[in-house]
Amino acid sequence: MGDGYHHGNLRQALIDAGLKLINESGEENLSLRKVALQCNVSHAAPYAHFKDKEELIEAIKESVTGSFMRELQEAIGKASNVDEEIVNMGKTYVTFFVKNPDYFKFLFGSQNIEAHLRCDNEYKDDYPPFVLLKEEYLKYLDAHNMRRSDDEKELDIIKLWSSVHGLASIACMTGVKTSLDWNDKILSDLRIT
Repeated sequence: MGDGYHHGNLRQALIDAGLKLINESGEENLSLRKVALQCNVSHAAPYAHFKDKEELIEAIKESVTGSFMRELQEAIGKASNVDEEIVNMGKTYVTFFVKNPDYFKFLFGSQNIEAHLRCDNEYKDDYPPFVLLKEEYLKYLDAHNMRRSDDEKELDIIKLWSSVHGLASIACMTGVKTSLDWNDKILSDLRIT
């Protein structure tokens, strides 16, 4: 009867079970009843935390995004300059999803992620990790006194994002096998220019 919930934070256990169920059988097959069964709690227990399936899905998205943001910000905080910040952010982007392939599948397989490439405007619904990437990129330009047109900035942003996102995507694909260790060789050699 599922992985089971024993002690601790039931809300997080429900979120984790919901993520697993979505990745196994899709959002359309998710229900609070199935999540309760997965956690070995009563069918009514999830309703103490979520009013419906949509609220649970939003909580899963917030939980995954929060974990992702914390790791990105921690990686940036360890750097001694903006160049290292961007490299650390790129490495962390890939390693986060290598360690959590279910997060990648959930976020980029079933959720609506808004990511405006333009840097000349703030978009309130942009995905926070993407906003952080744009902020770091602009900080890099400023630190190096680089002037770029809006179109050049947009192209640079998509190059940066596609580099790390592409690596993460390949690393998370179940049918792709390489002789390299993602956490060792590829990530130690990763350079973002």
